[in-house]
Amino acid sequence: MSTVQASDTPTLLLVGSSGGHLAQLLALRPWYERWPRCWVTFDTPEAVSLLAGEELVAAHHPTTRNIPNLLRNAWLAVRVLRRRQIAAVVTTGAGVAVPFVVLARLRRIPTIYIEVYDRIDTPTLTARLCRPFLSAMLVQWDEQRRQYPEATVVGTLL
Repeated sequence: MSTVQASDTPTLLLVGSSGGHLAQLLALRPWYERWPRCWVTFDTPEAVSLLAGEELVAAHHPTTRNIPNLLRNAWLAVRVLRRRQIAAVVTTGAGVAVPFVVLARLRRIPTIYIEVYDRIDTPTLTARLCRPFLSAMLVQWDEQRRQYPEATVVGTLL
């Protein structure tokens, strides 16, 4: 895992918890592979392996209802967003996304949230928290538009 590096190059910031959230972001590879990018996820063996060769910033976990780690990740977001020129923040959640989305939007950085494919009938808590701060909401199923009428359906990522 890298430390937060300063950079003047516009960078795509891909933020997601490990596991399925990370897998869905990785499925976007044909779209993001031409852009300089930095990943924010948990320092797990799976994430490190899947992101070998990528710039990686370790987020604090667990994030579910964990206020100390929310604050740690908010401070991490401040450092990343201050030291790098971020072109956009793209996330599939979960909790690690909230401080990055909120702080990016406050800095007028575009924020894109992709709702996970396995939540069709109810919105995720992270999507509900991030929604007021989003530039774009993307969903993977037409049925998800019942919760997010403003969303764009992009189809399934996995």
